[in-house]
This record gives sequence, C-alpha cells and structure tokens, in this order.
Amino acid sequence: MLSRFYPDRIERSVYGIDFEELYSQGKRGILFDIDNTLVMHGADADKQSEELFVRLHAIGFKTCIISNNDEERVQRFNKNINTDYVYKAGKPKKSAYISGMKIMGTDIKETIFIGDQIFTDIYGAKRAGIDNILVERISDKEEIQIVLKRILERIVLKSYRRKYGRS
Repeated sequence: MLSRFYPDRIERSVYGIDFEELYSQGKRGILFDIDNTLVMHGADADKQSEELFVRLHAIGFKTCIISNNDEERVQRFNKNINTDYVYKAGKPKKSAYISGMKIMGTDIKETIFIGDQIFTDIYGAKRAGIDNILVERISDKEEIQIVLKRILERIVLKSYRRKYGRS
C-alpha cells in the first residue's frame, strides 16, 4: 500500500543531480517544486538556483515550476529564472503535472519531476505517470501542515528503505 508513495529515486539535493545523464536517457522536460526543493521555504531565487536554470536550458531542457503557492510567490521566485510555471497547481492532482507538460511540449516519457514532499510532489507525479526524484528538504523551516506531513513521510521512507535498502 505504501509503495504508491515511493519515489523513483532519492537524491540529497537538486544541485547534485546529474542532469546530463537524464538528458542522455531521453528526458527533455523537468517539472520542479520550489519551496525546500530549489530554495528555502518562501525564499527568492538565489544565485545557485538561477545558475541551475541557465545550465539546464543550455543542456537543452525545457523547465516548468509547478507550485501550490499563489502567483505572487511563484512570480517572485521566477523573476530571474525566466521559466514557465503553474501556480495554485493543486498538487497532487495529476492535472497540474499534465498542464506543466503541455506548457513544455513534452510527454510522460520525456518528463521528470523533482520535489521534496512525498504526499504532494511525488504522489502527484506518480499519479500522472511521470518519473520523479525526491530530494531532501533544504530547511526544517516549514508551515505547520507540512511539518505534520513529514511525520507520515518518515513512515513511508522507512518502508521504502526496508524494501530497497537505499538511504
């Protein structure tokens, strides 16, 4: 039962992912969460996140942010990123992921999603049939409803690690 929440892959940070390898595997579009995936919760884009998007676009990736935040928050983050986005996405609804793929012009096989939360980010990507990568959250600073979900996430990750022996 818990396996429907298992990520396809776990990485310590979005900044440590081998994006060239993903491109060589046929991935052409990347859907991203923002908060605690790319920057600390509520933070604007920083130099590291701005450089990441420049690098991804130079590789040939199309990118799109999918966020449950309001448009002001997403626009503020996106100011120097200049990527497409879906705000108030309603993750884990699969329609949010489908909208992102339509914007990028990619299909399920060409797209990967990267986020830090199991019950919104990863579960939604799995519902949409998209490969996904769970990254460790950047900071413990989160809204209370997310903090409470993290308790349940630990149960899922413990089960995942027991099955796959991964950290």
